[in-house]
Amino acid sequence: MEGVPQHTAPRTVEEVFSDYRGRRAGLIKALTTEVEKFYQQCDPEKENLCLYGLPNETWEVNLPVEEVPPELPEPALGINFARDGMQEKDWLSLVAVHSDSWLLAVAFYFGARFGFGKSESQVFHDVHTVLVNPCTIGARRKRLFQMINELPTIFEVVTGVKPQRDMSGNHNNNNKSKSSGKMSRLPETQTKGVKVSPPPKEEDDSGDEEAEDDEQGAICGACGDNYAHDEFWICCDVCEKWFHGKCVKITPAKAEHIKQYKCPGCSNKRARV
Repeated sequence: MEGVPQHTAPRTVEEVFSDYRGRRAGLIKALTTEVEKFYQQCDPEKENLCLYGLPNETWEVNLPVEEVPPELPEPALGINFARDGMQEKDWLSLVAVHSDSWLLAVAFYFGARFGFGKSESQVFHDVHTVLVNPCTIGARRKRLFQMINELPTIFEVVTGVKPQRDMSGNHNNNNKSKSSGKMSRLPETQTKGVKVSPPPKEEDDSGDEEAEDDEQGAICGACGDNYAHDEFWICCDVCEKWFHGKCVKITPAKAEHIKQYKCPGCSNKRARV
């Protein structure tokens, strides 16, 4: 597979997480900002196809590897066959779920195979063997899962579902972010109907609680990262997903001249119709 060559396979928690994050970014591109290209490559008339995310934040649609068993776990087979048999959003959601499962399988395959590097683990020397402390390995796998779990899933990014997070440990920090970085609609004279994130300013504590909840769970529809009040964001008027301006190449100055903003995914859907 066009994944990671064996000699550069990740062996530490940080390396495995970096590999996971790169593959995840590539898959999100395929299912959001580059969905038109992905849609065209998934021709139902072709053989069984798979969607691969690569560590360099790119993606490819290709046939599965021929070797059995494969060097790495394989993604869902035959994603192209269902393309025309269901609504596009449902098909993309299905591919997203299987992509999440594949990413976890690849990450924990590395953890199971290499134990995250014997050189960094506690070892016990026997006469002819070196054994890695299983407690240390388990703790590192747990840390890897925690790092992965901090990121929204591909399914959450593609569908716009807001992940439920435990806010109890960060109650005070959240109150501060609510007052300084709430996303809202600017006056019509300033944005001509386009939702963007306003410059930081003090908000009345009696503001709309529903808007505050939206801020806590907001994620970029392109890269999947969480909302940050010090970055420029823009909302698609069709699918109502929020995006970093830099991810969709929209600046605050450019947004002022947009009457109705459509994200790359929605623009491509209209072109196909």
